[in-house]
Amino acid sequence: MAAHLIVLFLFSVLKGVHSTATVSKVSVKAGKSISIPCFYHYQYRDHVKYLCEGYYWKVCSYAVKTNKPDPSGKYLISDDKKQQIFTVTINHLTNQNTDYWCGLENKPLDNGVYFQLLVTNGTPSLYVDHQRITGYIGENITIRCHHSNSGEMKWCRLDRNYVTGSSGAIDGTTVTTHMRDPNVFTVTMSGVRTKDSGWYWCAEGDIQIPVYLTVTEKFDTTTTPTTISITSHAVAGNGKFTTMKQWNNFTIVENKQHRASFPPKILIIPLSVLFVIVIVVLFIWFILRHKQSKAESSATAMVGEEVTYSEVRIKKKCSPKAGDKVTYSEVKPKKKRLPKSPFAESDMELVHSSDVEKQRNKRAEGKETEVTYSTLANLY
Repeated sequence: MAAHLIVLFLFSVLKGVHSTATVSKVSVKAGKSISIPCFYHYQYRDHVKYLCEGYYWKVCSYAVKTNKPDPSGKYLISDDKKQQIFTVTINHLTNQNTDYWCGLENKPLDNGVYFQLLVTNGTPSLYVDHQRITGYIGENITIRCHHSNSGEMKWCRLDRNYVTGSSGAIDGTTVTTHMRDPNVFTVTMSGVRTKDSGWYWCAEGDIQIPVYLTVTEKFDTTTTPTTISITSHAVAGNGKFTTMKQWNNFTIVENKQHRASFPPKILIIPLSVLFVIVIVVLFIWFILRHKQSKAESSATAMVGEEVTYSEVRIKKKCSPKAGDKVTYSEVKPKKKRLPKSPFAESDMELVHSSDVEKQRNKRAEGKETEVTYSTLANLY
């Protein structure tokens, strides 16, 4: 039984050595990001992959897993089961981020392969202008690898062959290299095809820098496509739909956010109601405004009228008797100009005149009585 366990352990260890593959050393600048590819065998396509941080495999700590993303966003992981490569990305690099393992869950023992990051505050000893490059089918792709050492330069594809010297081929694609510029290793891949997409790296000694190439179809906007077929279907629950287009026997898959649409005719009814309401409001406002103006005109007319009041009091006196002395006073009309205002009806001036001679002595019964008359004249 013990011998069986020992054999199983040795088999697992030997199997783990070849289960994954990746770069060995990568020179990077502090504060930047780096993506590292990890190749695995087809039999592990459904296993959980992860990135483990630490120098020793047995005591390293999980940084991120394919089934458990990192909430902080410092570590990212993706799995391309078709090419059998999972990729880990480390952001905001520091001098403490140096030792890592590409790991596979495989009971009873996990498998892992070690790589080291050489984090520097200055210029890395080996770097490229862009870690991800896009090319088009049938055209050439050029990669510039900057280096500071004088060692032998290589252009390799992950877990496959590589090219040294001035020319060679990788998977049937012609590769030429030259170093005409100082400290620049230039690689040109001619007539690339879709199958050339994938991870490569520039290598100088034991230091590598990974580069991911994407080869896609280039569309000519001046050429009319011979055949276009569009098929779309909704994906329940996520509000998206997928569109597949056949363009010159090349299939494009587009994922677009589904947006609800409605016909413009639906807006006609509410807009009509709104228009009627506006017309009614304007009509009511016009009527109220007209009444207000009329009321203000009437008030102005009333203010312009001038009214004069006169008070006439009647004084009772005894009727004159025979033999009483009567004195008459003459009332002369006094002319007055009429006001120019059309609202004034008439002005009236009251003139009272009386000349009463009173007897100095007390009147006796039967004695003479003096009566005074007053004439009221209207002045026009």
